[in-house]
Amino acid sequence: MTEPAADAITVYSDYVCPFCYLGRESLSLYRAARDEPLAVDWHPFDLRAGKRGPDGEIDHDVDDGKDDDYYAQARENVRRLQERYDVEMAQEIAVEVDSLPAQLVSLRVKEEYPDAWPTFDDAVFDALWVDGRDIGDADVLIDLADDVEGIDEGVVEAALADDDLRERIDELFDAARQQGVTGVPTFAYDGHAARGAVPPEQLRRLVDGE
Repeated sequence: MTEPAADAITVYSDYVCPFCYLGRESLSLYRAARDEPLAVDWHPFDLRAGKRGPDGEIDHDVDDGKDDDYYAQARENVRRLQERYDVEMAQEIAVEVDSLPAQLVSLRVKEEYPDAWPTFDDAVFDALWVDGRDIGDADVLIDLADDVEGIDEGVVEAALADDDLRERIDELFDAARQQGVTGVPTFAYDGHAARGAVPPEQLRRLVDGE
């Protein structure tokens, strides 16, 4: 597990989580209001872990306890937070989208092109939640990477074919669970944490103690 950057908030996140997208907006509002910069140390989390088979494919027939009532409540909560943060979204839930390919590419970009990673991270979130694109599709990821300055051509294909990278991201998924992360987004700072798309003032209390 990589060490967080100095003066950074650690964010455990999965691209297919709508609350991660909304929590990202809250974090942006908080960071913009700060006098000092605050880095973001991203750690991937696999919301589909309980439905993922040994081959990495998602088995949608596996019962994960999330029924129609669960998704109805989730959609209602998404709409409420959309209004709170004044965010437009193309969809409220993305059940059919597998974020693992995007997370693999994002990890590779973070490791090899750290200066370009924040832009790529934004692009992946926006592709799914603003444009309604399938971020599990390699061609979509290639388009996104090609549009980010500083990322070399071929990074997507290389990341998706890299067995060592897949092993490392599985280790990061395991590390998140060992840290006690059970859902996302989870924001962690100096031994304390906040879970969910919490408002900017709660993030301020987490980091600044105010």
